Amino acid sequence: MYLTRHATSGGPRWARDGRYLPAGFSLRLALELPAAAARELLALLPTGEPATDPLLPPLEPEHEVWASGVTYLRSRDARMAESVVKDIYDLVYEAERPELFFKAAGWRVAGPGEPIRVRRDSAWNVPEPELAVAFTRTLEIVGYTVGNDVSSRSIEGANPLYLPQAKVYDGAAALGPGIVVAASAELMALPIQLVIQRGDAVLFTGETSTAQMKRPPDELVRWLGRELAFPWGGFLMTGTGIVPPDDFTLQPGDRVQITVGRLTLDNPVV
Repeated sequence: MYLTRHATSGGPRWARDGRYLPAGFSLRLALELPAAAARELLALLPTGEPATDPLLPPLEPEHEVWASGVTYLRSRDARMAESVVKDIYDLVYEAERPELFFKAAGWRVAGPGEPIRVRRDSAWNVPEPELAVAFTRTLEIVGYTVGNDVSSRSIEGANPLYLPQAKVYDGAAALGPGIVVAASAELMALPIQLVIQRGDAVLFTGETSTAQMKRPPDELVRWLGRELAFPWGGFLMTGTGIVPPDDFTLQPGDRVQITVGRLTLDNPVV
């Protein structure tokens, strides 16, 4: 099953496999349930006319988006290289407890085709292509989407305590285009690709796979929910394994295209 959220004349509306679900349906109704019941509900809901309205980000305003750091060896190495305080990244990569941080409220998240931003007070800004998972109130994964954890490497590198400013600002999070309903076991070997364009030129391409992750997504979700309730479910970006070279920074006018599995998210930079 594939879920998308659309901007209709009557307000946001969800669709399954290209056809609208009942107008009263909201994703939180499904994510309040255990994963098996959520999948059953999604499969049984009737569908109507084809969903042709523009896409919105595949979450609702009350949903929270969290993120994980240093879950790939490449990410650990890049953050050690950028940072004045280097050893903390190696320590967290090897530790039992993962790095987890708040990224965005649902209403702040950009969807497909919507702009992402670079900070005006940072000279080194990058996209971070990531598998993002949707999880239930019971901390079970029900599906995946594409995540872009846009980040300021210069701000984070100056001091680890600046992480919230490096990660959380207007236009720093994008999700989409939809949600592939899938179990956590299906997410362990998904290809991930990043393409950055400036005008007609391709400035950077990179590839990795979720098979390279240090920690599986369901482990990250369980850690996130240890002392934190998600009554309507939530979303977790699971870290990046693709890092552009140190002399690259995003500029307004660039386009960032991220593919995870069979989904592609495309966003302009402003």
